[in-house]
Parts: sequence; C-alpha cells; structure tokens
Amino acid sequence: MSPERRMDDLMDSLQERAKELRCLYRVTEALSKADAPLDEIFSRVLRAMPDGWQFPGVCRPLLRVEDRTYRLPDFQSSPWMLRAPLVVEGRTVGELCMYYAERRPPRDEGPFLKEERQLLDTLADRVGLFLLQRERATGRERTRGSGIAGEGEGDWRVVLEFLRRTDPRLLRRTTVKMLNLLRWKGVEEDERLFEAEAEAGRGTEENRPGPRTLRRATLPTEQVFALAEAVCTSQEIFGYIEMWMSQDKVGFLVDTVEEQSSSLVEITEALERFQLLGMDESELPASVHTTVLVALLRRFFTDQLGFINLAKGLSKVGDFQELVQHMLYPPRSHGKLGGKSAGLFLARKIVESTAEYASVLKDIKVPRTWYLTSDCVVAFVRYNNLDDVHDRKYLDLEQVRQQYPHVIQVFKSAAFPPELVKGLSAVLDDMGTSPLIVRSSSLLEDRTGAVFSGKYKSLFLANQGSKQERLRALQDAIAEVYASMFGPDPIEYRAERNLLDVHEEMGIMIQEVVGTRVGKYYMPAFSGVAFSNNEFRWSPRIKREDGLVRLVPGLGTRAVDRLSDDYPVLLAPGQPGLRVNASMDEVVRYSPKMVDLINLETNEFETIPVSRLLEEYGEEVPLVRRMVSLIDGDRLRRPRGLTDDVSAGNAVVTFEGLATETTFVARMAPLLKVLQDRLGMPVDVE
Repeated sequence: MSPERRMDDLMDSLQERAKELRCLYRVTEALSKADAPLDEIFSRVLRAMPDGWQFPGVCRPLLRVEDRTYRLPDFQSSPWMLRAPLVVEGRTVGELCMYYAERRPPRDEGPFLKEERQLLDTLADRVGLFLLQRERATGRERTRGSGIAGEGEGDWRVVLEFLRRTDPRLLRRTTVKMLNLLRWKGVEEDERLFEAEAEAGRGTEENRPGPRTLRRATLPTEQVFALAEAVCTSQEIFGYIEMWMSQDKVGFLVDTVEEQSSSLVEITEALERFQLLGMDESELPASVHTTVLVALLRRFFTDQLGFINLAKGLSKVGDFQELVQHMLYPPRSHGKLGGKSAGLFLARKIVESTAEYASVLKDIKVPRTWYLTSDCVVAFVRYNNLDDVHDRKYLDLEQVRQQYPHVIQVFKSAAFPPELVKGLSAVLDDMGTSPLIVRSSSLLEDRTGAVFSGKYKSLFLANQGSKQERLRALQDAIAEVYASMFGPDPIEYRAERNLLDVHEEMGIMIQEVVGTRVGKYYMPAFSGVAFSNNEFRWSPRIKREDGLVRLVPGLGTRAVDRLSDDYPVLLAPGQPGLRVNASMDEVVRYSPKMVDLINLETNEFETIPVSRLLEEYGEEVPLVRRMVSLIDGDRLRRPRGLTDDVSAGNAVVTFEGLATETTFVARMAPLLKVLQDRLGMPVDVE
C-alpha cells in the first residue's frame, strides 16, 4: 500500500473515531437531563446518534423500551440494520437499533463498521444504566456495586467502558494519569496504590541525591478509579477523563510542532489532521492550548519572547490552519515567514481583539496575501549554485556598491526550483489578474532594534497578460527582491548594528494591491505611512503621542521614501486641525505634485504629474473631491457640488476633505494608540 493510501486510511480512521466520541458525549449529555420527560430525552438521544456513523445522512435510529417505540419523523425501516439489547439488572427491556435508509458498501457487519457495533453496544449500555437510574430516582443515593449515581454521576464509567472496547491504550494512559493525580493530591494508601521502600543510605549532605521512598504499583483501572471516588466527585472524575482524552487527541499536534526536526510539511499535515478531527480548540486545556500556540508562533515567526508572550494570548490554532493554506515552501522546509509577516500577523490580531475601539476599527482589513518561507531563497541560491553570494557582505562597502547591479542581473537570470514554480502558478490562479506587490520579509526585518525600513525592495506588478507572462514577471520580481539582501544599504545597516554574522534569510509576501482602475491606470485613492510618535512637531500644541501621518495620492512609495522633488501631506491624528503650512502659498508649494500608479496597458510602474491625472480622468479618480482643494483667487476652498471642475488645473492635493469629512483620522488615532500600547513601543504603519 502506498504511503498516500496509508495516510488516507489513517485520516479516515481518525475522523470516524472523533465522530464516535462526539456522539457518545452528546448522548451522555442528553441522558443527564434526568428531570426531563422521557420523550424529550430519547428524542435527543436519537438525534445525536447519526453523527457517530459513517453515513449519517441515511441513518435512521430507533429505540424500543418495554411497550413504547421512539423514532424520529423521517424514520423508515430497511434490511440494513444493527440491533443492541437494553439490559437492566439482567433483564432485557428493549432494544436500540440503527437502520440505513439506503444500501451502502459491505463492511464488517453488513454495511456497518465493527467500531459502529461497539458504539451501539456502548450506547445501549448507557441507555440501560439510565433506565435503572430512572427506576431508582426516588432514592438517588449512590449504589457502589451497580455503578449508578444521580444527577449525572456515573457518566465517567460509560466513557471508560467505551475506551475499554475501542482504545485500550488510551484507557491505560488515562489510568496512569489518574494515578499521578492521586499522588499529587496526597493519596498514599501504601497497600493499594503505592509500595513504600526502605529509606536506606540517606546521607546528611545536601548535595547528595536522596533515595526513592515510593515505587508506583501497576493497578487495574477499576482499583485506581475506586480510589479516585474517595477524593473526587463523579463530575470531577468525568472532567479529568474528558481533559485527558482531549490532550491525547491533540498530542500528535503538540509532538509535531514542538519537535525541532519537524518540517513545515509535517506541521501542515498535523494542522490539517487536527482540523479534520473537528475539535473545538476552546475545549482544549489551557496549558495544552498555550503549548501548541507557543510552538507554532516560534516555528512560523520568531523566537523573540516579546512577540511570543503577546501573540500567544491573541492567536488561535485556526489562524495557522488558515496561514498554511497560503504558504509556499521547499521540500523538508524549516523556514519562517519573516519579520514583516510576523508584524502584520500580530497587528491584525491586536486589532481584532481590541474591545475598546471595536466599532471604530472593525472594518480594517489585511490585503489577500501569499507567503514564501525564508528558506525558499536558500533553495533558490543552491539550485543555481550561487552560494558564494553570501560572502559579499564581508567585502568593502564600495565593492558591494559597484557589484550590486551585477548581483541583481545574475539573480534575475537564474531559474526557480520546479516545486516553487508550480506553487507560484497556483498563487496567480488565486490572485487572478489583480495587480500585485512583492514585499520583502527578512528574518531581521521589522524586529526590535533593527527595522530595516526601506533597505529591501518591494516591487509592484501590473500582473496583466498571459499566464506565462505573468508567471515570468512574478519570478523576476521575487529574484530582484532576493538580490536586495546583498545591496549596499542593508549590508551597511547590518554592519552598523553588528548583524553581519547573523544568518540572514528572506521570506516573501505576495499581496494584492488595494485600489481601483482609473482609465489605463490602477491606483488607490491615497496611501501613506503613520507613526505613533510624532518627532516632527510643527506646533507647540502637538504632543509626541499625537502621532504623525504622511499621505500621498496613489501608491505609497512617495510617502515611504524621502524625495527632494516632492512632498507628502502631514497630519497629526491627535491634532487633525493643526497643519504644517498655514499660508496658501506654502500649502501649494509643499503639496504633492506627482503620483505613483500602475499602467495596466504597458505593465509598468509609472510616476506622472497629479495635474495630468486630473486633466485626463477628473471625477473618475476615486475620492478626488476629498483629496483636493481648489485655488480661488487668494484662497483655497473645497470643491462644491458638481459645479466645480477638478480637472481645470486649479486643484491642489491637500486631503482636507479626507481629514474633516471622513472617519480616516478618527480611525488612525486609535489604531496607532492600540498598537503602541499593546506592543509597548512606538510603531509605524504602512
């Protein structure tokens, strides 16, 4: 049998086991409603039963008790049936049946699995115990010999019996855990639980190991849980068993993510298996849940304790199940997603979990994103025999500067490993023909003490043309971003911070560009960067914590990079009414004159004058009336109605309408505050 087939069989088996356990829990819960009418209780039992079978859609359960028959409205009899007797104190009082309404392939017992036979017998035993409990309900005193108790007690015995029939190994592990629990609770019945050993040869020196005084005995499950009844309530015992079973079910995930030798393929398979089990992670014990999250954060993002301590309280296992569906990595990968990806992940989780500003920040979204792990660049370099490129960081900086253009061309002319080419093709299938940005996400990037802002490349792609043309352009852009690792600016930056000897890898983020089509161009209305601390306070009324936003029309490259020939508009979110430039002449002189956008016809990133964009497209430019003011004699004013022509050549980009007539500034201020407060340090946001 092939490994793939064996894995499929294992997954099928695990799914069926999880369904059986959920069925048992639901039936047990239904039978615990001792004061409810029998019709209601047995109706709940019958509705819970199909979930434990292989083909729930055709399941038709039936219950007979004495002269009463209980069935669901859609019941129909058929030749394909399992039957289990209901026994109360040695007498048969009825039967529990499961019919299939349609023919299904033959299995162990007709169309039914042997595990389904065991499940039906266990459910019948449970119903029989419930009927006996019902008969004795007037007393409700505990009867040790019968194992029946009132008010939901005794449920744990049913679970143990189910494990005895279906999973003896899990039963043994559960017994050992109960032994440990009893010892930690101080139960020391030497003859029954532990055997004392003579304390011999104990020295007086504190640095000498002490002797073992107790030796654990191996006892049958019945004896261990009989001892447990002396110190725990029935509900506590049931809770412990349920917790240990949950731990056991998720144990494979804990083992996989904590094992340093596990590849991302193995971690992905473990996450998929966890998802197929249908477990609600909120039901996991807190210690197990935290262990899994910490291991996942460390494997996917970083070992930095500050990041892990914050992210573990905000993230879920489901976040990583979603993440791996949008990741590309080489075989046997042990790479991470890099600093920028980690920062984006954490920022998103902080915003989602913020209750104080939930109504203001609820609509903030993250663009559709795919990730290449950091060791993809290692696979790329090795595939093309470019390993000596790593030595360039030790060259004289001037040599690095001179040779960098050659490094770029070597990388752009190199080939990608076939598995990555196939993955990138799938990325394009998902993204369609939306314009893309290829962003660096180095392991050293966007971390405490070394942000690498602007040191590595981010490249825009029009993503137009045939699939082959788009794939070639995407590979070309990724190769150029990889080459930027060996540029003079990041190498100089690393040298200044004593990071040259730190092993550097680069992840990649492929994101959909947010924007809209305007004629032949694609652009957002505006973009920018925001800082939680304002270090350029142009008024004494502005405080550092009022923050700073730099805005430009179109794509945000001109807001990130400092340019000598153009200017962004500056706003302080905490003081939106205080502007840098007071007079009209200053506002006009220091307003943005150029706009970056993507030309969808030429597949090029272009920079054109704002005046040309407005002249050609005018009102088609998104939010144009919120972005510009009009020169009217010796003053600036906002466009009025539809009578003012924004393409007439007297428009100036001021973002006055954006600041005063929209919620943009009202959102930026709490966003920056929340991120800085939760991270405990100043932040900047693109």
